[in-house]
Amino acid sequence: MAADNRFLAAAIAAEINARPEQAAAAIGLIDEGATVPFIARYRKEVTGGLDDTQLRNLSERLVYLRELESRRSTIVDSINGQGKMTDDLSARITRASTKAELEDLYLPYKPKRRTRAEIARERGLGPLADAIWADRSADPARLAETYVNGEVADLKTALEGARDIVAETISENADLLGRLRQHMREGARLKARVVDGKQEAGAKFADYFDHTERWATAPGHRALAMLRGWNEEMLTLTIDVDADDTSPVKPAQRIIASAFDIRDKGAADRWLMEVAGWTWRVKLSVSLSLDLMREMRERAEEEAIHVFARNLKDLLLAAPAGSRATMGLDPGIRTGVKVAIVDGTGKLLETSTVYPFPPRNDLRGSQAELASLVRKHDVELIAIGNGTGSRETEKLVADMLAALPGNKPTKVIVSEAGASVYSASETAALEFPKLDVSLRGAVSIARRLQDPLAELVKIEPKSIGVGQYQHDVDQTKLSRSLDAVVEDAVNAVGVDLNTASAPLLSRVSGLSKSIAEQIVLHRDQNGPFASRRELLKVARLGNRTFEQAAGFLRIPDGKEPLDASSVHPEAYGVAKKIVAACGRDLRALMGDSAALKALDPRQFIDETFGLPTVKDIIAELEKPGRDPRPSFKTATFADGIDEIGDLKPGMLLEGTVTNVAAFGAFVDIGVHQDGLVHVSQLADRFVKDPHDIVKAGDVVKVRVVEVDVKRKRIGLTMRKDGGGDAPPPRGGDRDKPANPKLMKTDAKPSQGAFGAALAEAMKRR
Repeated sequence: MAADNRFLAAAIAAEINARPEQAAAAIGLIDEGATVPFIARYRKEVTGGLDDTQLRNLSERLVYLRELESRRSTIVDSINGQGKMTDDLSARITRASTKAELEDLYLPYKPKRRTRAEIARERGLGPLADAIWADRSADPARLAETYVNGEVADLKTALEGARDIVAETISENADLLGRLRQHMREGARLKARVVDGKQEAGAKFADYFDHTERWATAPGHRALAMLRGWNEEMLTLTIDVDADDTSPVKPAQRIIASAFDIRDKGAADRWLMEVAGWTWRVKLSVSLSLDLMREMRERAEEEAIHVFARNLKDLLLAAPAGSRATMGLDPGIRTGVKVAIVDGTGKLLETSTVYPFPPRNDLRGSQAELASLVRKHDVELIAIGNGTGSRETEKLVADMLAALPGNKPTKVIVSEAGASVYSASETAALEFPKLDVSLRGAVSIARRLQDPLAELVKIEPKSIGVGQYQHDVDQTKLSRSLDAVVEDAVNAVGVDLNTASAPLLSRVSGLSKSIAEQIVLHRDQNGPFASRRELLKVARLGNRTFEQAAGFLRIPDGKEPLDASSVHPEAYGVAKKIVAACGRDLRALMGDSAALKALDPRQFIDETFGLPTVKDIIAELEKPGRDPRPSFKTATFADGIDEIGDLKPGMLLEGTVTNVAAFGAFVDIGVHQDGLVHVSQLADRFVKDPHDIVKAGDVVKVRVVEVDVKRKRIGLTMRKDGGGDAPPPRGGDRDKPANPKLMKTDAKPSQGAFGAALAEAMKRR
């Protein structure tokens, strides 16, 4: 295992910009059960300071390479079992760095169904194929004459059998497959066409009814859209290679000829050239096209998962409104507006349902009920879900607040993504067994305003809905990536040991769902934890788990002041040496930046804790228990702008970013339909990655550029010039419209690619 780890470490180190010994140390810690957050924060000396991003990349790559090694071992065993392993083949298998390379090498030895080539060999045609390869000047027809017998009816059958044998030889040459695959990657074009008669049923794929673009530069969101259309049998999708080459012998055929030294020396060469062309058309172009389709899907899925992960991180780390009494409103028209009041800790105080809209139209009664609840519970915040009825409910609340004397609560529109999933979940049922499912959603909406992270961890990450084509990607990879995001976010913020729910605790480094439940049970039976060390009294929580989790768990106002910080208990001795050097009480020293900055960190280094840990401790003492999340602020929607029909080009509005994709950002401006700020409209300069400019939860100023009420499409800009001509795309055709024809119908002349991209993107909202 040690030798394997050294090999893996060397392979991964270059990819994450680290030294092999750093990667090896990290792999060793992961294999021992350490989590990425724990390693990143508390084992910097061991890994040489690898950060959380490097460690996450290492962890992902480790999974792939170990799967690769497992497959390599299986292939070696299979070939050895057949008695066909050679030194050269063994060396090539050892050098293979991708799964595709391994499978190419294994292809000739892979057990398969009886092939046409095998049948031809059984008929005695193997020597004929060998003879044609050996004598390029000979006439294959003349050579075939001696092979016509009872098994082989005529010359045509003999030559077809030889062709099948030659074609299999060509198709199983690993080096050739690699060259052909690279040729296709560099020059292939992706063609999408509507299936005849499916124009109406497949209208949502209209952008791809007659679409062609380079395979190599097809953006992930477009690739996934076309693949979905293909899977739903609305589109045909093909890989076109050498389409622009008018020569009788295509480049792919020439590559095959070169690999086997096929030249125009004689009749056998000409026959082999024809077989090379036939093999390309009938076998290789088909199988390699499927490989490219699979590769394109993997590439697109990786991009989609990355986008989802970044958006989820931004949402989880959104600014918390804090521990204030909050009213949660889950809007509904016919079924009423569900109301829940929670106190500053998130404890449910009261629920209600009001019916201000048709068919009951009890507007005044609803306002009176909400005002009464606000006064009764000293409500400071009102969280309004952004679903159907949101703007009507916001107006109801605004009118109620206008008539309310004294200090008024702050109303905030809150994303209710995943609230319905939580309401029907086992977690919600355990938390509120007697509460109606519809009212649980209002509780979730209130709590996610107070602390988005603490509430959203109760929902399966995939259900939060801040991704693109999330249902089309590999669900195992998606779950692994999103779980890592949640783990990183929870541990970056830290968790209050005495108030956190079991779902939140289960995301802490080292804590499983069952251990988290045991912590809550112990807390319920014995009261709040007085110190981190008391965790060791929890059933089934041992020293190893304590080591992984303790630094991320906080106890504000506990017996040990350091328990409220991110200083790990194993390093309390160092922290107390630092305090002693200042000659101050620990509580008095915490937060005194001037005194701490005057220290020389090097004087506190010992055989266990090096300079990185000492610096981290001093930084934590400067700002103990600091929350990395931004301060809370909200968007103010414009009065009188409630529906998409109220929008006019040129309007300047405020909104909240709800989702960031590769092609731009979606912004909630309060009209029940998010608008798109295309990547070309995010700034007055070229923007390669929208995440460089905005993230989910940001409050932004936008100007309306384009409104299509019928198709519910809103084009927005954040450019100071008001959304003039978009800057020219860079880096391939990533920012070009999916279908240039859209520019004539869906975009104004001054908007070009922006209007077309808007048409493409908004159809998925």
